[in-house]
Amino acid sequence: MTYQRSSALFKAAQQVIPGGVNSPVRAFKAVGGDPIFVKEAKGAYLYDEDGNRLIDYINSWGPMILGHAYPPVVNAVIEKAKQGTSFGMPTQIETEIAELAVSLVPGIDKIRFVNSGTEACMSAVRLARGFTGKDKIIKFAGCYHGHSDSFLIQAGSGAVTFGMPNSPGVTVGTAKDTLLATYNDLESVEKLMQANKGEIACLIIEPVAGNMGCIPPAEGFLQELRALCDENEILLIFDEVMTGFRLALGGVQELYGVTADLVTFGKVIGGGLPVGAFAARKEIMDYLAPIGPVYQAGTLSGNPLAMAAGLAMLTSLKNSPEVFTSLNKKSKYLEEGITKVFYKRKVPHHINRIGSMISVHFTDDPVTDFASAAKGNNKTFNTFFHQLLKNGIYIAPSAFESWFLTDALTYQDLDTTIAVIDKVATEL
Repeated sequence: MTYQRSSALFKAAQQVIPGGVNSPVRAFKAVGGDPIFVKEAKGAYLYDEDGNRLIDYINSWGPMILGHAYPPVVNAVIEKAKQGTSFGMPTQIETEIAELAVSLVPGIDKIRFVNSGTEACMSAVRLARGFTGKDKIIKFAGCYHGHSDSFLIQAGSGAVTFGMPNSPGVTVGTAKDTLLATYNDLESVEKLMQANKGEIACLIIEPVAGNMGCIPPAEGFLQELRALCDENEILLIFDEVMTGFRLALGGVQELYGVTADLVTFGKVIGGGLPVGAFAARKEIMDYLAPIGPVYQAGTLSGNPLAMAAGLAMLTSLKNSPEVFTSLNKKSKYLEEGITKVFYKRKVPHHINRIGSMISVHFTDDPVTDFASAAKGNNKTFNTFFHQLLKNGIYIAPSAFESWFLTDALTYQDLDTTIAVIDKVATEL
């Protein structure tokens, strides 16, 4: 496969867009080389500007759970666009998708729509602070909740130290209120809570991590977090921007039987359009303006195109719950196929999977948090990525990202993928 046009387009983009991209991971900085420019997509496939067809294991980072250009979503957007694209005023469809989402997800009474996962998480934390009257938050190393200042924090020297900003532009004043814990390490959370009694508003977590590769919670971890938050009067926030409506119709809360105080959504809830949302029980959500003191707003929030796409997607999933079983079977088939190949080829590896999220780590050790994910052989991953790309398979251009499967994948696609991995494994 050649990518001459993509390289030319990237060169042109760099003249007018910082780094040539509008989101950093797209730039292939982690793996080297030039990014692929997509022309169109359909079902399980991407078609790039050079005319190559790629089997897609990213699916716009998760939302294309039923495939690219899914007809009910496309048709809903087209019909809604004919009536106008944005009004900055209430529309009936906002209530329709809100009612549907509330009926599907455990523990929520009300939901507010925004335009991105970053907005959703930022707003949820602000609401938690306003509702509790406390300032500090706990987040976990390796969990990404968008690029809001409060979340761009790295660890200090010990479990109970304050974080320090890891991006210029984030002030030390902001960082001092963010406490960093270790994913799947309950003791690190307990120490932070003990050292900051009465000061912590909320704990925010990806209940299944997707930004250090796919990392499921250890057995009982989420349940223990729930108990600790209750004991210390701290609100528990599940960031389900990736996992919501993907791992189960009711998300991780349904999957693990743990109810959070606030939940954030994105990806699937927008059917592939720019949408985010945050939700909670009535008592908390009624603290939002215009009926409560916590301000949050957005001119394009709940815009009719995004709402139409999201409503069509959620309706399809509700009416076809067998999709989740199908996705799980396909993902398991892929996992078992890759595992068999790597054992045969004696490639050191560890594969994490839950439902239709999966990641391959080139290490023999279990991957349970950011530190263990970082032990993977990134040089091997980079070779793996580029060899798959040359053979028509597209995975995330980073060792620290989850793969997302779509039900549009056929078993022939999976067999092709496994065969390609068998071929490239000899070079790892």
